Amino acid sequence: MDIQLTADSTCDLGDNAVLRGVALMPLFVILGADTYLDGVDITPQDIFDHVQKTGKLPKTAAPSAEEYADFFRPYVEAGKTVIHFNISSKSSSAHSYASEGAKQFGEKVIVIDTKALSSGQGLLVMKASDMLREGKSAKEIAEAVNALRPLVNTSFIPDRLDYLFKGGRCSRMQMYGANLLKIHPLIEMEDGQLVADRKYRGSMQKCIASYIDDLAAQYPSYDDTRCFITHSTADPELVAFAKEKVAEKFRFKEVLETVAGSVITGHCGRNTLGVLFIAK
Repeated sequence: MDIQLTADSTCDLGDNAVLRGVALMPLFVILGADTYLDGVDITPQDIFDHVQKTGKLPKTAAPSAEEYADFFRPYVEAGKTVIHFNISSKSSSAHSYASEGAKQFGEKVIVIDTKALSSGQGLLVMKASDMLREGKSAKEIAEAVNALRPLVNTSFIPDRLDYLFKGGRCSRMQMYGANLLKIHPLIEMEDGQLVADRKYRGSMQKCIASYIDDLAAQYPSYDDTRCFITHSTADPELVAFAKEKVAEKFRFKEVLETVAGSVITGHCGRNTLGVLFIAK
């Protein structure tokens, strides 16, 4: 195989990365004076413990251009063309650094701004893997994936707004009001950046049910290859309920459950859940 798929660790593919032969570039997670590699030597529980102890969110950082170049180099030297999938450029500087690092390899490294994060990014990686198995060329894969970017539904429902408040994404009053009244906003990607849309009220299970109902109404036509149910260490009962609801409302050939990595968890908090897929 003369094509190597790679991605930022923020794609939240879980075991699917190994199964599909996708190499991951870890982003950095910084807890106080210590720096860790996302998906390598830090877990979401480490994030929860740190926030509970200090009241502060972790910081995150992208690899440098030189680090990206070092990551790409062994594959290029082995005669492969690399297709790399970055977290949205509006959420991180990773795409800028990866693009800079790729310049020294010319057309042997193709860098894609997925304009998504978490398994929204992962959906494009999986689609590229499907096409790779079909024998498509690197150019064909890159063009097809770039065309699919606007069709990726990247959305999720947080349980509480504590982490969004600490990250400056909502006010203290909004956080207190939402937590008191059990209001859960829909957070989704629009043109590569996160925005708050409609609000749901009630228990998480009730809100997830309404969220999935709304997704089914909003996307009557969709790519039925797969969807991801991705969560930040959510309650098992909530995940099971979401799977049942997705099976009721959609007809995906494959429903994959993944747990968000430390970078994504550090921004949304525990018990956040999203249903992500590609529309038509």
